Amino acid sequence: MREDELPRVTLRPQEPLDGPVTLVEYDPAWPARFVREAGRIRHALGERALALEHVGSTSVPGLVAKPIVDILLVVADPADEPAYVPALAAAGYALRVREPDWHEHRMLRVPGVNLHVFGPASAEIERMLRFRDRLRADAGARERYAMAKRTLGARSWRYLQDYADAKSGVVEEILSGR
Repeated sequence: MREDELPRVTLRPQEPLDGPVTLVEYDPAWPARFVREAGRIRHALGERALALEHVGSTSVPGLVAKPIVDILLVVADPADEPAYVPALAAAGYALRVREPDWHEHRMLRVPGVNLHVFGPASAEIERMLRFRDRLRADAGARERYAMAKRTLGARSWRYLQDYADAKSGVVEEILSGR
């Protein structure tokens, strides 16, 4: 995502990072954090939560990560925010990102958790799960990704999104089997 696009999709000003990214070694407590948060989300949404998955680096045992648990939530229509955002807000989640031009993605946050919302037809769901599963199953791919994360994380970044975007090349290579 280009830096000039950030203000268009974020619902509050981006907080500059202006430095390196903090990465930590894998924490075996992350899966339990996912289970707790998934329970909160299911309690808030009931059957409106079509799927919940632990994704991102904290879902891969042994992988270095930012200490933020990423959760994938599938709802019938992410653009229909009144159908799910108020219930999540009552559970403490704040809507931070609205990307109608990219899979109708929404991102909500509580401290230590990013909740990524997509609709059931989004190709991004399969992509995120395939990447997670590849890293879980392939030690070589996992180490390659960890090395890229450490190298990129050590650089100074204006925004955290810049770091995330810089990883896209290695992500695509791993997904394609290269």
